[in-house]
Amino acid sequence: MPELPEVETTRRALIPLLEGQTLTAVTTSGKRLRQPVPPLDSLVGTTVTALARRAKYLLLGLSNSQTLLIHLGMSGRLTTAPPHAKHTHLTLTTAHASVSLYDPRRFGLILLTPTATLHNHPLLAPLGPEPLDDTAFTPTHLYASSHARNTPLKPFLMDARTVVGVGNIYASESLFRARLSPTMPAGKLTRKQAESLVEHIRQTLTDAIHAGGSSLRDYAHPSGQLGNFQSTFNVYGRKGQPCPACGTPITHITQAQRSTFYCPVCQK
Repeated sequence: MPELPEVETTRRALIPLLEGQTLTAVTTSGKRLRQPVPPLDSLVGTTVTALARRAKYLLLGLSNSQTLLIHLGMSGRLTTAPPHAKHTHLTLTTAHASVSLYDPRRFGLILLTPTATLHNHPLLAPLGPEPLDDTAFTPTHLYASSHARNTPLKPFLMDARTVVGVGNIYASESLFRARLSPTMPAGKLTRKQAESLVEHIRQTLTDAIHAGGSSLRDYAHPSGQLGNFQSTFNVYGRKGQPCPACGTPITHITQAQRSTFYCPVCQK
């Protein structure tokens, strides 16, 4: 599933193609995704005023005071390649570019909502702070959120009410950098550890964005270029391989039905 760095990389790539541009055509496949796709014919002639991101949602602000909300789901991606007849479910066309949502598994999402009430949308309202917002995602916030929680640290970080966008890959990598065990109860996190963890989450995500995200199965840049952060993984997907810090074989366990990778020595 595309995580925050992949969605942010996509957003940045699409800004020069869509922002400030008028939509000359908007086509959909007519197929249901995670939810039915709303009629979008009325968007023809509107201008994309802003291209933002909230968690893993892309938000296309439009000149008709509506916002097109897109989630890439498990395997979706936005691409400038020619539309695929079977698996393209949305194409936005301007005078200068064409951007399509390619989603063979159809777990993605396309919704249209009034911009004025966007922050109250049921998908967005419960979300926690953005990890790259240093005024909202702070050690104080993380420490307070973890208080008296018995949830293991990694699932706790992946809970979007704690912080958004720290998915499976980046939770594992951030915990390794912070030298914290993914199995430690969140309630045992100290203030000093919270400070370190916030710093390493932010740096891990920033590094991943600079590397163009992680391309493991489905993700690619809208141009088709692959991300490169996977070449720098310390623990994720490296079961049995030596820890880059101490040489101990990386351990694999399952937490909340997701794979967790960590060093049993560095992350006691």
